[in-house]
Amino acid sequence: MTTSGTYVPRPGAAPLSRMIAAQAALETKMLLRNGEQLLLTVVIPALLLVLFGSVDIVDTGEGEAVDFLAPGVLALAVMSTAFTGQAIATGFERRYGVLKRLAVSPLPRWGLMAAKTLSVLVTEVLQVVLLTVIAFAMGWSPHGNPFAVLLLLVLGTAAFSGLGLLMAGTLKAEATLAAANLVFLLLLVGGGVVVPLDKFPDAAQGVLGLLPIAALSDGLRDVLQHGAAMPWADLGILAVWAVLGLGAAAKFFRWE
Repeated sequence: MTTSGTYVPRPGAAPLSRMIAAQAALETKMLLRNGEQLLLTVVIPALLLVLFGSVDIVDTGEGEAVDFLAPGVLALAVMSTAFTGQAIATGFERRYGVLKRLAVSPLPRWGLMAAKTLSVLVTEVLQVVLLTVIAFAMGWSPHGNPFAVLLLLVLGTAAFSGLGLLMAGTLKAEATLAAANLVFLLLLVGGGVVVPLDKFPDAAQGVLGLLPIAALSDGLRDVLQHGAAMPWADLGILAVWAVLGLGAAAKFFRWE
């Protein structure tokens, strides 16, 4: 004989932390199964590191080319995941009604954004590990404070996530696809990733230095290549972009 009530269902939402973790795991699996996203977030940064680090294409100044390139490629990996990849994926989720349906689920909207952020961070960890292994194999010898590197990566992720969500939540999916890829290419060339900013005209250097990709790559380079303790100026630029981007995304993001 069974006890009364043993098999009575217990309806209700799962704990919020479990819902966010489950959604983050799903977002990460979807990203890693997407060939186009993997090309953008993993293959392209790795190829750029190997190509520009092995062939003397651009004069990167004194020292080994990989010492200049590795920090810039790490910054590019953050941008490709937090901005370009997230903007395109979220834009098409919005177009196909996925966000609209998720918005009425027990998972709150801020919980969905938190899950997407966790997915971005997990992907970035995998990127950083892979690119670091490649850079070490090419003779990279980093210096500096690991906490400063972590702070730069977190602020860079916040800045690019805000801009990516702002784009995905305000533009049509096709426009987001085109704009995100165009911005990726422009910042790859003009953001100090593989071409030093001092190669540009003096008038352009001041403007380019205020871009989030330039601040992130320059800050990482100051720490990892030159052993700087804490690049406050670059951290300040990234913090401003993070506040503006996330604030604008929260205000103007449309779920359908």
